[in-house]
Amino acid sequence: MSDLDPRLRERLTAYRMDVTARAVGPGPDQARRTLRRRRRTRVVAVAAAAVVLVLAPVVANAALKGDRTPPVPAESVDPTPPPTTAPPTTPSTTPSPDSPPSAESGAPDGRISRQQLLAARLDLPDWPSLVPSTCTTSDVRLATSANKDAVPLLTDVQVAHADLDDDGAQESVALVACRYGEAFAKQVIAFDRDDSGRIVTLGRVVRTTNGVQDIVGLSVTAAGAVQVRVADLQPCCDTPSYWPQEQQRTYRFTGGRFTQTGGPTAFGKDPRLTDLRLTMTHTLVDAPDGRTLTTVFTVRNAGKVDAAQVEFRGFDVGEPAGGDWSRCDTKAAAADDNQSCRLPGVPAGESRRYTFVHLVPDRSGAAAMKRTFHVVHFDAQDRQWRDLDDKNNQAQLPGVL
Repeated sequence: MSDLDPRLRERLTAYRMDVTARAVGPGPDQARRTLRRRRRTRVVAVAAAAVVLVLAPVVANAALKGDRTPPVPAESVDPTPPPTTAPPTTPSTTPSPDSPPSAESGAPDGRISRQQLLAARLDLPDWPSLVPSTCTTSDVRLATSANKDAVPLLTDVQVAHADLDDDGAQESVALVACRYGEAFAKQVIAFDRDDSGRIVTLGRVVRTTNGVQDIVGLSVTAAGAVQVRVADLQPCCDTPSYWPQEQQRTYRFTGGRFTQTGGPTAFGKDPRLTDLRLTMTHTLVDAPDGRTLTTVFTVRNAGKVDAAQVEFRGFDVGEPAGGDWSRCDTKAAAADDNQSCRLPGVPAGESRRYTFVHLVPDRSGAAAMKRTFHVVHFDAQDRQWRDLDDKNNQAQLPGVL
């Protein structure tokens, strides 16, 4: 390379030395420096990892809570030993506060006193169409006695209590009435309470109709049935109290309404009554003091009940002058101002004849009037009875008097 330019040779020598140093690598000092640098790097990395592990739960917990305060390192605690296995527990039978109430404890208490019914505003079932408009049904305040204004009233029949709808609580049953004319429309009504404690109508058990003219009493059973005493006639005015037939009928609350479940469903013919039939003949004879009227009555008992006594009525035709007048019950005649005559009666299936003589005034022409006579059934206790067919219990005298 002596042929080379001295400057070119210096440049080649410098390049060779630099390449050799890069290929051989650093010396011992450089190696130690490199090792110390690597150790410091590893220590810093480990410390940084430890800080990350400590701060990570704190940062995560703060993030979950929405906490924006700077996280602080958690305290170091000893590891907690794993819990020992506990025996299984038996579930409690006590219901939680959120459990629905049972029927026994959850149903409203429908035991309502008479005083509470009188104090409440009530909605009643419909009355029969024959009652006046004052017998109202909406927002009713019940009265306690009848007056000239026909209004709904609570009768003296005792209010009864029983579980009628099987809800575990009692309801109340009362007899309510409203006057029309000389009689009362009546209905047995069941009352309950709603969830707010207000008295409401559960339903009507039964009311007076064409087939049931009167309701005389009620009771309830432990099984929740309503027993009602009904009658085919409602006594009023001159009607004897012993005339009505009575029956006990049972009702239960099913399908949202009361239906009859026991007892008769209708009234038949009253077995205490019979069928008397009256026919008559008459003669009118002139007498020195006027005329003599003789009437002969034939009474046939076409029924199945003996008529212990019969009473003839309508004898306002003149003065008694003979015949069966002497056999009349004097007390009954006096009570009727001698316008009637009560005599021994007619057994079932038989006939009897009765004769009455009267001294009557001499009338004729336009002054003469028709007269009507009646026969009535009485029993041995002097109680009057209706007839199964009262249309044939009368006979008419033509206009001769």
